[in-house]
Amino acid sequence: MTLKIVQYGDPVLRVKCRAVAEVDDAILKLADDMIETMVDANGVGLAAPQVGEEVRMAVVDVSHDPDCVSFLRVNGEEVQMVDIMPLVFINPKLELEGPRESDTEGCLSIEDIRANVRRPSIVKATLQLLDGSVIELETDGLLSRALQHEVDHLNGILFVDRISPAAKVSIKRKLRRLGSK
Repeated sequence: MTLKIVQYGDPVLRVKCRAVAEVDDAILKLADDMIETMVDANGVGLAAPQVGEEVRMAVVDVSHDPDCVSFLRVNGEEVQMVDIMPLVFINPKLELEGPRESDTEGCLSIEDIRANVRRPSIVKATLQLLDGSVIELETDGLLSRALQHEVDHLNGILFVDRISPAAKVSIKRKLRRLGSK
């Protein structure tokens, strides 16, 4: 079922989400619905608070562009993107490495605004999957950026919080309009 995506200004987007204690039928259904919602919205990621749920779960799928990373390792082994996508994870922990790189980001919860965000280029993510297994994923490129963006959502941080002061000034009016809808 496609869910309603919460928009900028909704307080749920600023909540530090609680850990998922148990993967039950409700969490499994939420995961399926989040994947359907992300695909329907042409997104590459979606975090639970973006659909009004205050839990540490997100979905990511960048398989439409398998060349968007230069490396992808799961538990130290090279893997193909199609083998792990869509990636559904709970209770993530990230270690950020490498030089900070700037690239354009947007968000399904902040319509019509895109801006450059500087983020570390490499992520080492410890992710719990819905089957209870835990993986360590290492990557760069769009997948690294998407993981960082979605985990930010789980901590109540939006990409517009990470843009330069000059960029914030340029989108201030748009954000004010979106927040008052």
